[in-house]
Amino acid sequence: MRVNDMQIGESLDIALAAIRANKLRSTLTLLGIIIGVMTIIAMQSLITGLRNSINQQVSMLGSNVFQVQKYPPIHEGNMAKYRNRKNLTIEEANAIRERVPAARLVGAEVWTWGREIRHEDKKTLPNIQIAGATPEFLENNGYEIAQGRFITHQDVDYVRGGAVIGSDIMEKLFPFENPIGKDIKIEGQRFEVIGVFEKMGSTLGRSQDNHLAIPISAFTNIFGKERSVNITVQAQSSELFDEAMEQTIGVLRAARHVPPGDENDFDIFSNDTMIEFFDKLTKYVRIVAVGIASISLLVAGVGIMNIMLVSVTERTREIGIRKSVGAKRKDVLWQFLIEAVVLSEFGGVIGILLGLGIGKLVEATTPVPADVPLWTVFLGLIFCSAVGLIFGVYPATKAARLDPIVALRYE
Repeated sequence: MRVNDMQIGESLDIALAAIRANKLRSTLTLLGIIIGVMTIIAMQSLITGLRNSINQQVSMLGSNVFQVQKYPPIHEGNMAKYRNRKNLTIEEANAIRERVPAARLVGAEVWTWGREIRHEDKKTLPNIQIAGATPEFLENNGYEIAQGRFITHQDVDYVRGGAVIGSDIMEKLFPFENPIGKDIKIEGQRFEVIGVFEKMGSTLGRSQDNHLAIPISAFTNIFGKERSVNITVQAQSSELFDEAMEQTIGVLRAARHVPPGDENDFDIFSNDTMIEFFDKLTKYVRIVAVGIASISLLVAGVGIMNIMLVSVTERTREIGIRKSVGAKRKDVLWQFLIEAVVLSEFGGVIGILLGLGIGKLVEATTPVPADVPLWTVFLGLIFCSAVGLIFGVYPATKAARLDPIVALRYE
């Protein structure tokens, strides 16, 4: 069954004329399609944007790296369970370095937040993150150095007062000078700026450049040793990633005297596990969005079928005239099917535009990014076409089967 271009063009003109002639009826009919497609596009754009943003943020862990810490990265359930765990220690990081052959780099780091940094008469806001770090911190966390150098093992061993600062701190304290070799004060203690991190920008409206790193030994001297250490482990290769993780778990369970059969008293996560958690979290949002869209499209389909049945009734005499001058059943069938699809696609296009608009509005007014995958637009249009075809079959078939003589007599 083949439809020529002239017939398609003629059917498009008739369909658009029918929409223009019955604006209110067409709008009410298309409302379901508009809402359904708009919901899918808007929700998918926001979820994808969030996912990409979170992926970028958690991907600060370097390639083939996982992190061990006292608390899970996203807290669930009873927090007392996690607070009662023993702190992870630098000694345990050293044990992993010595006893995990599948590991290439093992680093230890500890953090504090909300600190103020000073240089002469200038100071930052009290929102600086300070990391006490070993040399592996740089590669394991995916950071790069823009100026100077990073912390060395000698800096850690001899408790040297060197600091590597983020670009936000540099712009605040050293707006018109090279910070390398200059002094800053952390909690009243003097540190020499030995390096500057490469600028990273912001994620979800939060700057990633308001942090600095100092040797972990200097950190514990200032802020105390009663803090749990985060341990980052880089596997020798992607093939050895799982093996490195299993070996690390074994070493830590032995070092922390975890009885056989008991669950780990520490948490391990990687870039992939964070993304998996986000996908699990948003799965139900996607299901609700698809449910709303499905109901809307079903209602819209029934509406399209009704408006097409009315259209068949109103144009019965026209159908009779077309058949009397040689139009075949398939010609009438295709005409009404194309009208139903055009009507459905018209609503789909409006829904796509509104969905894109909502995504951009949210992106412009909140830190939440929006990113519309192209496949969702095509999928929306395909669903609209399917709705038009499925619910347009009955009216089109009814029109095609009209007896031309009976149709010509219709008043």
